[in-house]
Amino acid sequence: MNLESHIDALKGRHASLEDKIAAEDRRPQPDVSALARMKVEKLRLKEQMERLKTQ
Repeated sequence: MNLESHIDALKGRHASLEDKIAAEDRRPQPDVSALARMKVEKLRLKEQMERLKTQ
């Protein structure tokens, strides 16, 4: 997998997590711990994309 396709895959996972976070947040009683885990994962993906872009 080349660098660009790897970054694209990470962007896809990041967007998917964004959708899941939004859906969970819209629930009447969102699962706060699940939201926290997803947000941490989303941030990790963002940081990984930034690292790869600077290479």
